[in-house]
Amino acid sequence: MKKQLKDMRTLLLLSTCLLMVACTGRSSQASNDDEAKPTLTVTLEPQRYFTEAIAGDKFNVVSMVPKGSSPETYDPVPQQLVSLGDSKAYFRIGYIGFEQTWMDRLMNNTPHIRVFDTSKGIDLILNNDDHDHDHVHGRNSHARHIHAVEPHVWNSTGNALIIAGNIYKALSQLDKANEAYYRNRYDSLCQRIQHTDSLIRRQLSAPEAAKAFMIYHPALSYFARDYGLHQISIEEGGKEPSPAHLKALIDLCKEEDVRVIFIQPEFDKRNAETIAQQTGTKVVPINPLSYDWEEEMLNVARALASGNERSHAYIEK
Repeated sequence: MKKQLKDMRTLLLLSTCLLMVACTGRSSQASNDDEAKPTLTVTLEPQRYFTEAIAGDKFNVVSMVPKGSSPETYDPVPQQLVSLGDSKAYFRIGYIGFEQTWMDRLMNNTPHIRVFDTSKGIDLILNNDDHDHDHVHGRNSHARHIHAVEPHVWNSTGNALIIAGNIYKALSQLDKANEAYYRNRYDSLCQRIQHTDSLIRRQLSAPEAAKAFMIYHPALSYFARDYGLHQISIEEGGKEPSPAHLKALIDLCKEEDVRVIFIQPEFDKRNAETIAQQTGTKVVPINPLSYDWEEEMLNVARALASGNERSHAYIEK
């Protein structure tokens, strides 16, 4: 009897060990499969969304500017600089502050990495001192006005189609054997972008939809251009508005019938709240740097479509 119990215990122990080895093997295989995939580095989370949508399971995609950080001022940590050397390519968004500061240094440290500009072909907006917008066509013009370019190109369905096209072309160059795979996924992404555009247009076509909006940091310039809207920036030359400018913004808010003020998580919201209290506008949080690009674009449209609902804290005088 004792021998039988001992044999059963031995058999159970062997079975447990074999199961652990099998599980470890599967886990190790999954990890190896993931590590075996080449890596692509992009600048922003919205870019990671577009790139993953087309690359599917052929690449790992990582963002240099992590969630919750400003791409205007972010400095990469040492580990990111080391990890960048393992990337097969870098997809830049175009002209954002992070790239203006870091791109040359990053590429000098990793000269073997191919760089693709996903903004290529976009009709860029130039910012001049009067905060009006001029348009620039062609790559030569881009080089001359690199510091004046409005950089938030991804916040536009029209631009998103161009960005997606550039990503598809880049992936096809990097991995010619899977071009048909990327083409199918690119076509699917384009359909989603076009569907998002149609939903936005439907929202903004409502008679009560707002035609002007205020925002702390002017990240929706291309969105405004797409849909014929007027974007008013609270920032004054990239800085907090002066008391005089704040008063002018309050007056402009009333004059333009602004009903919505957008605020972003990485910026102070006190000035937006001050203007809202004086004018009855709604303060609406948005995140144009979110991975969930489609949802964020629709959030903006929904806020503008319901912009006729005044703040309850405001009493017209």
